[in-house]
Amino acid sequence: MNKITLVIIVINVLASIKGFKDSTFFNRYKFQVGPILERDYIRILSSGFLHLDFNHLLFNMLTLYFFADYLIYSIGAMAFISIYLLSLIGGNLLTLFYHKKEYSYSAVGASGAVSGVLFSFILLFPMEKIYIMFIPIGIPAYIVGVAYLAYTIFGMKRQLGNIGHSAHLGGAITGLLLMVLFHPELVQTRINTLILLSIPLIAFLILGKKFNR
Repeated sequence: MNKITLVIIVINVLASIKGFKDSTFFNRYKFQVGPILERDYIRILSSGFLHLDFNHLLFNMLTLYFFADYLIYSIGAMAFISIYLLSLIGGNLLTLFYHKKEYSYSAVGASGAVSGVLFSFILLFPMEKIYIMFIPIGIPAYIVGVAYLAYTIFGMKRQLGNIGHSAHLGGAITGLLLMVLFHPELVQTRINTLILLSIPLIAFLILGKKFNR
């Protein structure tokens, strides 16, 4: 495991365990619309290192573990760190916009950051096979990406489960934009993947007012 991946995982584990044991710490640094609108902006970043429980933490860290090193070795450490942190922030900013009228709405988790990492990987390696739990065959990354975005947007509309769908979407969009910014040649070499991934995103933008309650 790359040292950067290890450090990020360790920070997430330590902060999350602290939050499991200390409700005051957890409530002080979780994402919550009301305090953020009152300029408690640290929550936009700090909430990305807290998790609801061990299963939530494990899922996010395993996903990060599977994809992070590929990106680090392909695009470099600084670009990877930028994608991770800015995707975290991007996911939470979309969540803030989407839930801005719900002052008590709260969330935690690295999902936005991990989504940014995942979609950066998908854009860079669209034909790489991704194995999903309970599915015995590998699925091309670009298909996983399109399905993930479609489900996330549908989940936002239907409010499916106790899941921060808006953070997933914001992180994914941020990761894709940053990959194109860092490597503009991908607009040509991965144009088909970008078009496919853009279809659910364009649908979301067109229907934006209906999603934003």
